[in-house]
Amino acid sequence: MWELLPTERARAFVLRHDGRDQSYVDLDDPTYLAFDYVRRMGDVVDVLADPGVPVRVVHVGGAGMTLPRYIAATRPTSAQVVLEPDTEVTELVRTRLPLPRRSGIKVRPVDGRAGVAALPEGRADLVVLDAYADGRVPADLVTLEQAAAVARALGPVGHYLLNLSDRAPFAHTRRVVAGVREHLPHLALGAEPATLRGRREGNLMLWAGRVALPVAALRRRASESPAPYRVLDGRLVSDSFGGGAPFHQPG
Repeated sequence: MWELLPTERARAFVLRHDGRDQSYVDLDDPTYLAFDYVRRMGDVVDVLADPGVPVRVVHVGGAGMTLPRYIAATRPTSAQVVLEPDTEVTELVRTRLPLPRRSGIKVRPVDGRAGVAALPEGRADLVVLDAYADGRVPADLVTLEQAAAVARALGPVGHYLLNLSDRAPFAHTRRVVAGVREHLPHLALGAEPATLRGRREGNLMLWAGRVALPVAALRRRASESPAPYRVLDGRLVSDSFGGGAPFHQPG
């Protein structure tokens, strides 16, 4: 069941599904990113493209579309596609949390696997995976085969950004890292220190590309964040999240 809850801000709402907060949307200020993990994803966008520079983005998972709204506000004329199979939440967003006019955001009622497979080769500068079911990314979206499909859809210097949820010893994330690295070998990972130290479950932001990532720039933003977080470069990702075997599509 989807619920829309008011917040302390006049026209801001939390979108909740089955007791889990999914999105925070401020209709008056789409640049306001309330959730820490969304701010981390916004930091990656800001490192990759200067404000005002349009980007081609595919979002796997939509809910309240907080990050697409942020990109539309900070980089007008960006071409964005949101793959969201849950038509119930899309209708709720359209009626209660409408997107700005001429936002450039197009919502397609398809699942992430089919939607990514249908993308033209080299279609995107950035693919963002932020899709959850019962507190975990759907299994078919973190396989080796899905990573290959995403890589095909990215341009030569395109990037893949994944929002994962895990806790030490990070068995799930190790397997996702193994699959992504097969096709996008340059990796970085951002998370709050308490999660990396194994004190609690949390969001892990995995960032991947074909070319070297500007990790130093992201670390500067991480240190200046309202909720500072650690950014691991490729070597540290290998040290802390290596050794996994990729997930595969069944059959």
